[in-house]
Amino acid sequence: MTIKDIAKLAGVSPSTVSKIVNNKDKNINTETRNRVLKIVKEFNYTAYSSMIQSSSAKKFILGVLLKSTSKYSRFIQAILETAQANGYSVLLCDSLNSLTEETKNITMLCKNNIDGLIWEPVNESSLLNEHYFKQKEVPINYMNCPFISNSHHIDFIQMSYDATNELIKHQHTEIACLIKENSVRSEMVIEGFKRCLYDNRITYSDNMVFSSIQSNYSSEILLHNFTAVVSSHYTTALQLRDEFEKSQYKIPNDLSLVCLKDNTCEDLPFPKLSYIKIPYYEFGCFIIRDLIKRCEKNQESTSTFHTNYTVEDTSSIDLPNRIKLQKIIIVGSIHMDRMLNVDELPGPGRTIRSNSSFLSPGGKGINQAVGVAKLNRSAVLIGRVGNDYESTLIYNSLAEHDINVQGITRDSSAETGKAFIHVGKDGESTISIISGANQNLSPQDIQAQSRLFVNASYCLLQSEIPMDTIMETVKSAKKHGVKTIFKPAALESVHNDLMQNIDIFIPNKKEAELLCPHLESLEDKANYFLNKGVGIVIITLGHDGCYLKTREISKYFPSIPLKVVDTTGAADAFISAFAVYLSCGYSLEKAIQVATYAAAFCVNRQGVVSALIDRSSLEMYIKSQEKDLI
Repeated sequence: MTIKDIAKLAGVSPSTVSKIVNNKDKNINTETRNRVLKIVKEFNYTAYSSMIQSSSAKKFILGVLLKSTSKYSRFIQAILETAQANGYSVLLCDSLNSLTEETKNITMLCKNNIDGLIWEPVNESSLLNEHYFKQKEVPINYMNCPFISNSHHIDFIQMSYDATNELIKHQHTEIACLIKENSVRSEMVIEGFKRCLYDNRITYSDNMVFSSIQSNYSSEILLHNFTAVVSSHYTTALQLRDEFEKSQYKIPNDLSLVCLKDNTCEDLPFPKLSYIKIPYYEFGCFIIRDLIKRCEKNQESTSTFHTNYTVEDTSSIDLPNRIKLQKIIIVGSIHMDRMLNVDELPGPGRTIRSNSSFLSPGGKGINQAVGVAKLNRSAVLIGRVGNDYESTLIYNSLAEHDINVQGITRDSSAETGKAFIHVGKDGESTISIISGANQNLSPQDIQAQSRLFVNASYCLLQSEIPMDTIMETVKSAKKHGVKTIFKPAALESVHNDLMQNIDIFIPNKKEAELLCPHLESLEDKANYFLNKGVGIVIITLGHDGCYLKTREISKYFPSIPLKVVDTTGAADAFISAFAVYLSCGYSLEKAIQVATYAAAFCVNRQGVVSALIDRSSLEMYIKSQEKDLI
């Protein structure tokens, strides 16, 4: 391949090609330069005259000079892959944190007439050798140099800020920062930690920062009653976790923990920790592309590295115990459900065949209790079951979900409630109920369990139990300062006394029509309930989302477009998530949005209890769709 061949392919003169490959192309337009360089790289062309005479000729070799390569495996991988994809070779040098080794590497790189350099200086004295590259007009992309204004870097300050902010979103205010001594990253982590505390009006003091080389640092964290820790390194977070477990403390039950994670730890079988992944690979791609652009277009760098830092895997983050202890009470029906899958729902005078069936604990009481428990909130269920085999299955299921069953009474005079649920192809369902022991849940049962209302935030109620029991529950909740959420399932009318003492009323569209058939619009129906004394009305609309009405707000919320398999548990999933996120301090509108996601996940799967989503999965999905919601 000769210079004439290259010129012919590029549609330019041989002299133009010569100027470009010998870096004498300042007066040649960018489009022509890029076209010629593309062909030169594709055919690995080097002009003979350039090889003999010109040290400034393009060699398509880039230098990478790092202070130490030990922590940069993904960064280096990105550099090599991106350079190769753009027709360049790479000379990788490790200074081993030594100025002497760095100087040797600089000499070698200059002898090889590199086209550009990525340089992480050992320290400020390294810049005394900068003139060697300037003499050869080698463009340099500096990295991790706080003493150079245009140095590229990963924003550890923002990463630390976002990690701290995630803990504050989970209502932590007593937060510690754990660092690794003598680490530049640690200094930036402390700075981000301070800024986040300041922006959230939390007072910072030096005794909030701990070093992993301190003796008994884990005991000190406990002694100061911190509820959460931000760690600058993944390894220090693991050490803290191990120290806590030796002392019989658990993460996240006793302490929430989030760290910055090096990609070198990605495939190691360590216990799960919440983390922000350090984007070494993305940073490597950015900095090498920027350098290639400078080499080929003879321009200064105008961009800085930026990416979104997201906390991944929230399994080691939970609410502080002072908030978790605020339980949610559920007073409602307990059934053993028999699910029947059918092609079409049953109608009068028709016999239909079921494709399959299965048994599962259910009833609105169980469904909502499990929904609350799966979202990491303490759930207390009050209700009645029979003294039969089904009740044993139900107790076992509740124990699996760590639900408090002190409020459940065995009734020797009645069988456990049952529900027969037909689910059609479109996910719609019909339900027939045998109330059984549920019908015997009495006001005296509520009075006997009044201690369970202490330190509760919300009480969830449904109408599949006697009305006088519902009234007693509302009275007890009000006495203990507990807010009530009422679901009027299969109710044809509501007592004015009940409505005046309910905080939040959540019927579906059909239930709203049944309770006030004389009104046409949803807005009028919602106003009707408000005028009865309810503070907040939410009418759920199935695939159309829901409608919120208060004295100040009138707003529709869309549904989440996931495939509908079974709508049976939609309302229970919605209400349990709504209550949990309200109790976590979310605004009314944000709690509704989160609850809409929870309902969508539930109807996306068969059944109810097994289809209710856990908190980690729910929040991970929401962050991928609406990162500012969680």
